[in-house]
Amino acid sequence: MKVLVIGGDGYCGWATALHLSNRGYDVAILDSLARRHWDDKLGVGTLTPIAPIQKRIQRWYELTGKKIELFIGDITNYDFLIKSFRKFEPESIVHFGEQRSAPYSMIDREHSVFTQVNNVVGTLNILYAIRDEFPDSHLVKLGTMGEYGTPNIDIEEGYIEIEHNGRKDVLPYPKQPGSFYHLSKVHDSHNIHFACQIWGIPATDLNQGVVYGVLTEETGMDELLINRLDYDGVFGTALNRFCIQAATGHPLTVYGKGGQTRAFLDIRDTVRCMELAITNPANEGEFRVFNQFTELFSINDLAHMVQKAGDTIGLKIAVDNIENPRVELEEHYFNAKNTNLLDLGLQPHYLSDSLLDSLLNFATKYKDRVDAQQILPTVSWRR
Repeated sequence: MKVLVIGGDGYCGWATALHLSNRGYDVAILDSLARRHWDDKLGVGTLTPIAPIQKRIQRWYELTGKKIELFIGDITNYDFLIKSFRKFEPESIVHFGEQRSAPYSMIDREHSVFTQVNNVVGTLNILYAIRDEFPDSHLVKLGTMGEYGTPNIDIEEGYIEIEHNGRKDVLPYPKQPGSFYHLSKVHDSHNIHFACQIWGIPATDLNQGVVYGVLTEETGMDELLINRLDYDGVFGTALNRFCIQAATGHPLTVYGKGGQTRAFLDIRDTVRCMELAITNPANEGEFRVFNQFTELFSINDLAHMVQKAGDTIGLKIAVDNIENPRVELEEHYFNAKNTNLLDLGLQPHYLSDSLLDSLLNFATKYKDRVDAQQILPTVSWRR
């Protein structure tokens, strides 16, 4: 099968492209390389050294003999996008090609507008390319668990059965996003759902939790294939931040009370979920939603796990609670369902088994590359 990975130079996209190529798929990457540009503008960088995409692809070919075609351009440019589709003729489109940081979208008006235009218009262009010339292609779109927010009821997988005034219906699950980034993903979901209904497009929306880890089978094959590890206050995750702080002797900075609970999964499970969605496609006109995560943790849970793992390698780790720069509930109910991908055969990796190898060992190895000025939050939701 021919799979086009949009955003294939990014964290999830790069690991997915290599995984699918290694599994025998004919893979192409389409990317604007904007993720690297955003780092340059912010003066931040991944902890791990990332080679240029051309060198990454060339090294993959040298190691495996498998070619990955590369299209460099912006999906908000429809002329570029449709020409790339025509040249590669994808049967599946894996769409990671969006600005994915909540703090980035909250910096100021410019970054909020950019995030929404880039994400929503790019996805609309993909939908029109599928409708007009590739109607049998299956769209696998990366959504986010952040679309749901933190409701005081269980989170279902995309839909919920409602009884109101004696009548029942199955409706899209209510969305309560917490940033302009998460709002852009909600708009994407609505647009894709609408396109499926009116044009018969088959699509799978994967509402993904927070992803962690550097290693997959493929990215561990060579230093030139290594994946990103973002720890800065804009693109880094809490778990990544804690691991870098632990490795450099800095107290772990918990935002607020630390009761914020979120969904998590290993990068190895991300690439497997993508493959499961591709090999078990949605039906014509179906808008299918899977919650893509394996475990639930609070921020306090993560801090305690990093402390415990650090103890095994001699790290003495303290924890500090700092003012929360975000506007969010810090103590709340959170119970999300995730049975669909498990039913398709996902065999999860667990953070307790992989924290050292997935993160702390990398944080320790590359700690000389840490810019301590970039670790703490620089963006406030309240400005």
